[in-house]
Amino acid sequence: MIESNVSLSCAWCAGGDDGSSAHLDENHSEHNLSPTGHLVVAVCLGFIGTFGFLNNTLVLILFCRYKMLRSPMNYILMSISVSDLLVCVLGTPFSFAASTQGRWLIGRAGCVWYGFINSFLGVVSLISLAVLSYERYCTMMGAMQADSTNYRKVAMGIAFSWIYSIIWTLPPLFGWSCYGPEGPGTTCSVNWAARTANNVSYIVCLFIFCLILPFMVIVYSYGRLLQAITQMSRINTAVSRKREQRVLFMVVTMVVCYLLCWLPYGIMALLATFGHPGLVTPAASIVPSLLAKSSTVLNPIIYIFMNKQFCRCFHALVMCTTPERGSSFKNSSKVTKTLRTVRRANGQNVTFAVASAGHPTIFAANGGGQKSSSGTNRPVVSLVVYYND
Repeated sequence: MIESNVSLSCAWCAGGDDGSSAHLDENHSEHNLSPTGHLVVAVCLGFIGTFGFLNNTLVLILFCRYKMLRSPMNYILMSISVSDLLVCVLGTPFSFAASTQGRWLIGRAGCVWYGFINSFLGVVSLISLAVLSYERYCTMMGAMQADSTNYRKVAMGIAFSWIYSIIWTLPPLFGWSCYGPEGPGTTCSVNWAARTANNVSYIVCLFIFCLILPFMVIVYSYGRLLQAITQMSRINTAVSRKREQRVLFMVVTMVVCYLLCWLPYGIMALLATFGHPGLVTPAASIVPSLLAKSSTVLNPIIYIFMNKQFCRCFHALVMCTTPERGSSFKNSSKVTKTLRTVRRANGQNVTFAVASAGHPTIFAANGGGQKSSSGTNRPVVSLVVYYND
């Protein structure tokens, strides 16, 4: 993922060198951490790499093992898990090894490769989170049949995430900024510290289009979704109160964790780019890097293991049983949405997307309340509301 400890120098961006790790050590000797500091960083990286690998591997095992999890939305979650897993396999082991030795171990080419692959996969994760939030918003608010016809749209969203990310992380390989050693010299990333117009312009664009823009999409999508749930609770409190609280908790958790992992990276990068030289110490710069890397551990927990479908399948995997049928996407694919538009007393049109399964259900709106009748057997009904401005 994007390395967020601040670059204090770029050994080769400004001119030639032999590309040896000895040269890297020389350039970073005055900025190095103490042996104890390197040990602490190595322990943290070991923890992050191990649990990030295990969490994301488990997610992929569940997805491959249970067909009921292969819904369109879950494919986006798999894309996030794949990118996080690749970080744990292709990136973290090298920074872990470097931290145990207190120096970069695989030379100039390895440093450039490490900076590119981690930046690329980090942006993939960020953009995928934004795509996921927007797809959730469209699914919950859209007046469409809730079935498996959305695979093409989701595939386009996943492809967009990876293509968009590589577009923004390839330029340093071709002269728009560069990848090089950073902080105490045990990791590599974009050269945050160079004050040239070439470098500053790239960093500003990267900050806006790969950090701020995804965050705005996430806030807008989940904000509108929460607003719709709140509108629904005013109409039918008994049905939607728990849903409103669950969605609110989900939104707050996702936004806070996003900011916790990535905001320190943005702040440190901007301080390194626009602040006084030496303002950020190696010890301070390494903390945002660890927080950014910790997203590989947190993403599966927040976005997947808080998902009831995955929890049921995980329990079934551990207990060697069959998952409950209630978690099957095959069943949920038969749920259809119908629209009901009601004109409230204030003249505002409120449109209900009513998802029902089983027996036909008749809905009537009475003074803001809602009643249902379907004979003796009442189906389970899921109600989502959106309104016309």
